[in-house]
Amino acid sequence: MTQIFVVNSGSSSIKYQLVDLESEKAVLSGLVERIGEPGSDIATHEDGMRFVLEQLGNDHDITAVGHRVVHGGALFDSATLVTDEVEEQISELSALAPLHNPANLLGVRAARAAMPDIPHVVVFDTAFHQTLPAAAYTYAIDSALAEKYGVRRYGFHGTSHKFVSEETAKFLGRPLSELKTIVLHLGNGASVSAIDGGVSIETSMGMTPLEGLVMGTRSGDIDPAALIHLHRQAGLGFDELDDMLNRKSGLLGLTGNGDMRDVQEAASNGDDVAEAALAVYRHRIRRYIGAYIAHLGGVDAIVFTAGVGENNGLLRRRTLAGLEFLGINVDSDRNELASRSARYISPEGSPVAVLVIPTNEELEIARQTAAALA
Repeated sequence: MTQIFVVNSGSSSIKYQLVDLESEKAVLSGLVERIGEPGSDIATHEDGMRFVLEQLGNDHDITAVGHRVVHGGALFDSATLVTDEVEEQISELSALAPLHNPANLLGVRAARAAMPDIPHVVVFDTAFHQTLPAAAYTYAIDSALAEKYGVRRYGFHGTSHKFVSEETAKFLGRPLSELKTIVLHLGNGASVSAIDGGVSIETSMGMTPLEGLVMGTRSGDIDPAALIHLHRQAGLGFDELDDMLNRKSGLLGLTGNGDMRDVQEAASNGDDVAEAALAVYRHRIRRYIGAYIAHLGGVDAIVFTAGVGENNGLLRRRTLAGLEFLGINVDSDRNELASRSARYISPEGSPVAVLVIPTNEELEIARQTAAALA
């Protein structure tokens, strides 16, 4: 039995899953939280990893460990075997993802120390989007400055976008190379990508995961001059602006609540502020859908995934309402059906397949880990 141990390390947590590649099922999964926090019995990620291995016991034949790392910069375009040099490169890329890469690296180092005789592979959120053409990833600023400091669009959620686009082809029974697909990964973090024949050609997130769609606590797209204005007129410093954009904006900034379920419920109960926030949320998605249909030269499938995308039928229906002239239709009965399976939500014979495809980033990390070692 080929089992891949998948690790997603945060600043104070280790999320893990043991994936059997033959059945593509999770054998077990778990989460270690509050690492290093006051009152916690687990002081470091090394302690956390030892605790995880104790929970696993000796009954599992782990053949490799796959690690999620958020930012691979322009260095990494595929899953990569971990070496000391790769660790150092991930550390250097922390300047581009200071909230994520250092935490991811803690997990990599802890797991390598605990399991030194097993190969470790890093799978980057940015890797799938390294196929973006220069026209899509280039910001129109001083080119020498951009080159020196790595200022360009990288894109994120690539593991999910890759998995969902490939599962879409399987579900439709069509070659991936023939499909023009728009994937909407809508969770607390949200992004959309245009995928042409399995290749990412556009995506909404940029140099960081802040650009693009409205999210739970992140603003998404905003005029950069608005931040200069707030600095000059409101006296907000860089750290305050960073905190505002990443942790106090999005649905939270618009309504005081960053959870889509709560905002949706409030809107359903007649809360005008919540309804206005949802209108902003949907408007941003529609803008990207229109742009990506243009970039793709048409679309075969629009796919909803992740927590919000998979579970919020009302949002799906209202987001796509009025796009019938593009061949995009939603069947009310199919859309409202509660299911955890891949499914159509468009009518039979619709020109564009509108689908819900559950994402599985852990399985994708396991697949890429095995492929990197093949």
